[in-house]
Amino acid sequence: MSDVPEQWRWFPDARFGLFIHWGAYAAYGRGEQVLFREHLDQRDYARRACAWAPAHFDAAAWAATARRAGMRYAVLTTRHHDGFCLWDSQCTDYTAAAQAAGRDFVREYVEAFRAAGLRVGLYYSLADWRIPAYWEGPEHDPEGWAAFRGYVHSQVRELLTGYGPIDVFWFDGAWPHDQRAWGSLELVEMMRGLQPHILINNRLGAAPPDAAPSADGGAGAGESRTLGDFGTPEHHITAERDRLWESCQVATWRLWGYTVGERWRPADLLLDMLIEATQKGGNLLLNVGPQPDGQLPPQFVERLDAIGRWMEVHCEVIRGAEPGEVCEFVTYGRQVRSGSVLYLVIRFWDGRPTLTLAGLETRVERAELLTTGQELAVEQSDDHLTVTGLPVERPTPLFPVIKLQCAEPPVARPWARARLWGGDPRRMTPWASARGPSVFADGRRRP
Repeated sequence: MSDVPEQWRWFPDARFGLFIHWGAYAAYGRGEQVLFREHLDQRDYARRACAWAPAHFDAAAWAATARRAGMRYAVLTTRHHDGFCLWDSQCTDYTAAAQAAGRDFVREYVEAFRAAGLRVGLYYSLADWRIPAYWEGPEHDPEGWAAFRGYVHSQVRELLTGYGPIDVFWFDGAWPHDQRAWGSLELVEMMRGLQPHILINNRLGAAPPDAAPSADGGAGAGESRTLGDFGTPEHHITAERDRLWESCQVATWRLWGYTVGERWRPADLLLDMLIEATQKGGNLLLNVGPQPDGQLPPQFVERLDAIGRWMEVHCEVIRGAEPGEVCEFVTYGRQVRSGSVLYLVIRFWDGRPTLTLAGLETRVERAELLTTGQELAVEQSDDHLTVTGLPVERPTPLFPVIKLQCAEPPVARPWARARLWGGDPRRMTPWASARGPSVFADGRRRP
């Protein structure tokens, strides 16, 4: 997007952020929504939450891990759907500061991540599963709902007045109530008044049925285009038009909060998600559920360190990249553009000395194996570019990258501007006609 306001340009340039789902639910080791999914006793859960006292929480260690991986911002769950708060809220005593932990984890996080040069984001769940009025809603308990909504607005105000500049605010849990019920418009106006440069996500509730036609009326969180500054596709990487967006993804197979026995996705798959989001013009917000004691799971640290080593050499592929692949490259990997440079990210290394790219119209002036700095030879015809001199062995455990310096911003040949199964099919007729019209091997008709 070329019309991103100056104060928000850091966001698409960053491309890579850390999502942190952490709270008293970590002690259960069964995900962040264990209270609801297992219909736990509310009183027992509250007692256990108040007794939770992580002894090894070190926000500086978290920040250092994110920084090494090439991340540029983070978002911490200040309060999830269970209602337990990680900061010293004056609206309730159901907080880490007022209970056994005796610490304001939000303050420690904000200060440590800022000190590491990272942008700071806060997640806040509108839902609170402890409160009957949340379930009843304004239709069935108007007085209780008004008090609960006031509590929500007051807590957001606390978070935006007690911790200095906040770069990102990430709402969640609007279901089943719409924007009008939550007072989302008034909430956003208050937030803008407190922090004019803040980025606010789109999970502020679906548009009411009688909203203006410009409202999308999406059902549930994550679909509103009427409030919020960026989209948040979850568990998938889908580009959104005309606004900033980030895909939030787990580093495990499914759950966001710490889960004993969860399977971990490998580092190459996590890196591939980052490259796919970059290629499509968005960000990747990669999640971790820290352990109950406050430490990051070693499996997560191991994977982030691997990505960090790749980023040390290849960060230009991610930083400030432009959306859109130029021509067909799926048989090898992905493409990323930046100005007059086309990066070929090789997902599938075949060990052959040559690689051929079809459909690039722009003249290539220089080719380099960015991974090692090796100069590569190129031969270019109308339809094909052949790169030679590639090593047999994969030069990095993750994805090698070929950097093509083009004479101008790269574009595709007319026939290659649409991908397979897309575009006008007749554009390929001359290609097929060169063989001949018949079904026989030589293309010639038979009597």
